[in-house]
Amino acid sequence: MDISVIIPAYNRFEPLQRALSSVYAQRLKPKEIIVIDDGSIDETLRIKNLFPDIKYYYQENRGVSSARNLGIKNSTCEWIAFLDSDDEWHAEKLKEHEILHKTNPDILMSYTDEKWVRGGVAVKIPKKFHKFHSDVFQKSLSYCNIAPSSVLLHKSILEQIGLFDESLEVCEDYEMWLRVALKYEIALIDKKLIIKHGGADDQLSMKFWGMDRFRVKALEKLLDLELPRDKKDLVIKTLLEKYSLLLEGALKYDRIIESNEYKIKIERYKFE
Repeated sequence: MDISVIIPAYNRFEPLQRALSSVYAQRLKPKEIIVIDDGSIDETLRIKNLFPDIKYYYQENRGVSSARNLGIKNSTCEWIAFLDSDDEWHAEKLKEHEILHKTNPDILMSYTDEKWVRGGVAVKIPKKFHKFHSDVFQKSLSYCNIAPSSVLLHKSILEQIGLFDESLEVCEDYEMWLRVALKYEIALIDKKLIIKHGGADDQLSMKFWGMDRFRVKALEKLLDLELPRDKKDLVIKTLLEKYSLLLEGALKYDRIIESNEYKIKIERYKFE
């Protein structure tokens, strides 16, 4: 199995070294490792000296979706694994994917369970982020349960459904996996094979308030596709739940314009 590993990085010189070390420690070695430097102003450029075998690309800061997409476009392998620069892999991760896909050749995407670490200490993962073996589309509608660093997929999926949405500053992975789950089976490797390090102030999950503001954009985009009636109903149900929560928050903080926008959308989608 030939695998391209794609790592986007923005001002992550120190954690990027840890991420790359975990790739080099894999029992199943990838064919290529691609680092996309998304306009860093720290020492990230030096990573080429520490890991001379990587393929390093620099671009002006355009966001994580653009960086991943550039990596995809420059990849040469049939299989693609994503790794965020502040995460790391267990040494068996890629080997476990290989075993699953060789046993199940019709499955073109898989993901793993994960461990969360904050300030060097393992923390309990909230129940809403627990992983699942089936009904991936339905169970992914409320929250993004699939971490990019946990994913391996066949490049043909991206040729069929498209790349990451560069208009989304966050929740781009949520939107992507929903598009995949509409058309493909996604298998779970029920082992904690990635470590997600959190707590940095500049992480995207910490940078933006009200993540549901971005999730509703992704759900609205899904409704532009030709969805089976059952899946369309699920998307609308989830949208209405999120609009109601956002409306409640907007009213609480006297954001009149936002409140009116959510009221209009609730009325619109109630009759879809």
